[in-house]
Amino acid sequence: MTSSFEALLPSTARALLHRIAVAQTEGRSPSFAAGVVREGRTVWFGSRSCVDGHDPDAETQFRIGSITKVFTAVLVMRLRDEGLLALDDPLEKHLKGTGVGEVTIAQLLGHSAGLAAETPSPWWERTPGATRPELADVLGERPMVHPAGRLHHYSNPGYTLLGSLVEAVRGVSWADALRTGILEPLGLNRTTVQPVAPHAGGWAVHPWADVMMPEPAEDLGLMAPAGQLWSTVGDLCRFAAFLAEGDERVLCRASVEEMRTPAVPPAAGDGQGGYGLGIQLLRSGDRTLVGHTGSLPGFVACLWVSVEDGVAAVALANATSGPLTSVVAADLVRIVAEAEPRIPEPWRPLPEAEVDEELLALTGPWYWGTYAYGLRLGAGRGVTLEPLRGAGRRATFRALPEGGWIGLDGYYQGETLRVVRRPDGTVSHLDLGSFVFTREPYEQGDAVPGGVDEAGWRGL
Repeated sequence: MTSSFEALLPSTARALLHRIAVAQTEGRSPSFAAGVVREGRTVWFGSRSCVDGHDPDAETQFRIGSITKVFTAVLVMRLRDEGLLALDDPLEKHLKGTGVGEVTIAQLLGHSAGLAAETPSPWWERTPGATRPELADVLGERPMVHPAGRLHHYSNPGYTLLGSLVEAVRGVSWADALRTGILEPLGLNRTTVQPVAPHAGGWAVHPWADVMMPEPAEDLGLMAPAGQLWSTVGDLCRFAAFLAEGDERVLCRASVEEMRTPAVPPAAGDGQGGYGLGIQLLRSGDRTLVGHTGSLPGFVACLWVSVEDGVAAVALANATSGPLTSVVAADLVRIVAEAEPRIPEPWRPLPEAEVDEELLALTGPWYWGTYAYGLRLGAGRGVTLEPLRGAGRRATFRALPEGGWIGLDGYYQGETLRVVRRPDGTVSHLDLGSFVFTREPYEQGDAVPGGVDEAGWRGL
């Protein structure tokens, strides 16, 4: 048994080690390795093994299965940010002759393109990639099982198409685009397409006896962008930090946030929280986790990030089934977040350049009909509009260069908030997507749609 940590309380570190020890024992995994990231820095690593003295370390490779899809999605988003494609582009615009070219890149990223979940037989995860040398072999005779854009239906062939899209637009192999676009900039030196020692072997553990046999580790060929990669706890912890904050060398913070935003609702009964652009979303207790799970014969893996808590966790095991890495990674995040809550940044006044009397005069109470709201000034001349009583539509807004603000979240995401002035220059009201906010409830004048009763307020 090995464990190392930095900056966590000893009681927290022991709770983390206890959790993965239980997971390895109850999941009957030959080995189990995990790590925790806090505020962008790896603060804990722990592992267990069935062989004394052979515990994996933070640089031991495991196969990570569908966590590979997040890497592929980042490559596609890089192409978008460079102006080489748009997410609403049909696939056919950049990758000809697939037979499903009407689906969009965004639909492929979010698994709403309507493609089949798997390739035609034989099962692609246990057969050589050479079995399917062409995209037609991956897609089969009936590639579409649902109308495009109608629902979330997880599709491994969809990510083969995205990998081929990267190759077509970049003019290099998916593996080369991955190396130069993500792995080298982020220093993920132990994440590779083929295993590089030291690496764990993949095992199948008998469901009714404590015996096991080795699983094959096939080169997946065209299916590689859906699940080929090998990585380590150390590398995935660094990648988790990137998924929380972004990195201008790879993908800016705004684009990473876009990937984490729900693109489609979850499939009925899957118990998840939706799916972004290459990123799974999970509601775990009172927190939202973003990341991805992964599995291939002999391996299960998970990476979860709680952006709000500033905590991420990685869990890797080398067994086909048994260890619940998704549950364990979520528990590791919870243990740290609850035992050592995030310490908020100290309050500081806004920079002088972001404050002027005109903006300050807009703050305070506003009324949408009889609903009371408060407008608060924030950083970068942004504002927050929130209900003063009960439930309501709270939203933050970013200042626009031409004046006014654009909604960033909630019901008003993408909607414009603007100040409407009277002919004499004084403020009449706020307009938010046609909703009128006045300084007094149903203020007399011409601002309230439909007008206000001339008799005004009255008693019984």
